[in-house]
Amino acid sequence: MKRKSLEELLGNRIQEPYDSQYHYIMQLIDEGKIKPVRASGKNGKKPALYTEYHILEEKSDYSGLEEELLYQTDPLISVDYYVRHPQVYLKERESVRLLDQFLKKRKDRLKVEVSFNERCFEIWGYEKFLSKAAGKTLLKHCGLDLHFLNCYPTAEPFAYYAHSRMTPQKILILENKDPFFSMRKHLLSGKDEILGEKIGTLIYGAGKRVVSSFQEFSISAEPYMKEAGNELLYFGDLDYEGIGIYENLAQTFENQGRIKPFRPAYISMLKEADNAPKLPASKEQQNRNIDGSFFSYFDEQTVRDMKKILEKDLYIPQEILNISDF
Repeated sequence: MKRKSLEELLGNRIQEPYDSQYHYIMQLIDEGKIKPVRASGKNGKKPALYTEYHILEEKSDYSGLEEELLYQTDPLISVDYYVRHPQVYLKERESVRLLDQFLKKRKDRLKVEVSFNERCFEIWGYEKFLSKAAGKTLLKHCGLDLHFLNCYPTAEPFAYYAHSRMTPQKILILENKDPFFSMRKHLLSGKDEILGEKIGTLIYGAGKRVVSSFQEFSISAEPYMKEAGNELLYFGDLDYEGIGIYENLAQTFENQGRIKPFRPAYISMLKEADNAPKLPASKEQQNRNIDGSFFSYFDEQTVRDMKKILEKDLYIPQEILNISDF
């Protein structure tokens, strides 16, 4: 709260008769514009005035905004919060009115599900509106949620190669880019098996991004990929991080089908490791939080061989296998 001295408040009136000065200050007090700072003491004149005053902020008149909210806003928008916090409504008013106009004129468009960005542009003319915290807060203030807007999130589309669309088939998800291209080249050469398994489709998982890019599998995938009889397989680096990526993927998408390790590839990696000049050291500060579900797909001896490598802080990259091995 600002403070001003008596002399600052009087300004040019300091030259006027004291009686006029007194009535001017009292008028400001009566109008609720100032309040005396009693600790400042009085000026010693009669009638006395305090030597300092608090400057009071003028109370805004929100009656017009309240009328707009109560009588001119689509009933699907809850106005309770804004009626209690008119200063917030004043700040968010433009966006609220755009939503109001959309609901009044184009509400039927909500019957068709579209992406977040498409819906945002449709309503607010800015495709990233809901990706900002302010947009999500406004929606909350209006008593609405993303489900009401009938829109879906989008992830980076996953890259895949469909060697066959016949079903049921085996779909192999690969952690890294080189194995994806090598296996694709192998299949394009006229082969239909990889390490003795008939593979219909290859999907490039892009490392840790596999979970985010696979999120929209039910939307983005071709119909044949979602057939119930298909078998989903995963192949990545043999290290804590690669195993963790698999376990996270398998757990996240268990409702879309069981994802299993591509056993022939991991077993071939172990065999080739015996012929490698040396194995690379694991990355520093690698996340070692795995639940062990990966190992449940292998026999005891294979698991021991895998763990022996991991415990030495070594790993086997997918690239240990190439087109000659497939």
